[in-house]
Amino acid sequence: MAKYMILIYGDAGQWDAMSEEQWKAHNTGHAAFVDEAGARVHDGRQLETAPGGHVVARGRERPGPHHRRPVPGDRGRLGGYYLLDAADLDEVLEPAGLLSELNHTHSALEIRPVVEHG
Repeated sequence: MAKYMILIYGDAGQWDAMSEEQWKAHNTGHAAFVDEAGARVHDGRQLETAPGGHVVARGRERPGPHHRRPVPGDRGRLGGYYLLDAADLDEVLEPAGLLSELNHTHSALEIRPVVEHG
C-alpha cells in the first residue's frame, strides 16, 4: 500500500459565500468519501481561509533568515486535504469522485503519491 494526499483547492470567497443548504450538500459529499474510503483515511482536515495562512520563505530583499506574508489571492487556495492508503491511483480516484468540490467550477482536487523515506 502507498499513501496518497488529496489536496483540495478552491476560491475561498466562494466557499465563504455558501449557504447553509450548500454546506450541508458539501458535507454530505465528504461523508460519502469517508464512508467509501473507510479505514484507509489517515487524516483529513479543512483549512482556515485567509488571513489564517502565511508563506514563509528566505527573503532576498530583507535581512534576516525568513519573513512571512499572507498567502496571495483567493483563487486556487488550498482549502483542505485527505491522506489515505491505496494500492494505486485508481483506488484513490473512485472515492475522490464523491467529493463535492468536483461539483463546483471554482474548486479542484490534486492527488499526489507521498514519498516514503527510510
